[in-house]
Amino acid sequence: MPTILVADDDTNIRELVCLFLRNDGFATVEAADGKEALAVYASTHVDLVVLDIMMPIMDGWTLCKELRRANPDLPLLMLTARGETWEKVKAFDLGTDDYLTKPFDPLEMTARVKALLKRYRIGTTQMIQFGNVTLDRQTYKIMRGAESLTLPLKEFELLYKLAGTPGQVYTREQLIDQVWGIDYAGDSRTIDVHIKRLRERFADTPDFRIETVRGLGYRLEVCE
Repeated sequence: MPTILVADDDTNIRELVCLFLRNDGFATVEAADGKEALAVYASTHVDLVVLDIMMPIMDGWTLCKELRRANPDLPLLMLTARGETWEKVKAFDLGTDDYLTKPFDPLEMTARVKALLKRYRIGTTQMIQFGNVTLDRQTYKIMRGAESLTLPLKEFELLYKLAGTPGQVYTREQLIDQVWGIDYAGDSRTIDVHIKRLRERFADTPDFRIETVRGLGYRLEVCE
């Protein structure tokens, strides 16, 4: 799945953008300023960047210029409260591909992201494969070799989230927010129940394992 870097010094905006992107099947990484965004870009495979203009340490203008210098083919979407015409012209002159003014409709934002990925011919398939296991988020089907499996929706979403970024540790709270939604009022221990069920269902599958990281949460490890 494509990985989107979201660079914005507003924590709430970053969380909102990442939430809607993840709900559409994208992986996300975050940065609170331009300097941090460059560091993340240098250490992580990124398919597209959503960036704010007004950020501390390194602003979006400079970040846009540095990213375009590093990769002329990297899709860039500016997301900012500043919507004057001269600023839009400057953004395009520096190399941004699209420009969205705050406040924004998250659905429009994800639509623009998809359009940019399509323009750059970056695949947006919602399919994850490791070993003999394939997860298809469009059909919510799992193929294990020639065997087709159907899981309860939340079990599938939980497995898909963990499998999307193997090795990454997710806290129970993060998984609740990203799979059940931020308005979920139940007990976070429901994660433990669903993890237990997934482990039982795939106990005989050698392609991956779900590990408990004591005091933190869970991660999925792909077995070579």
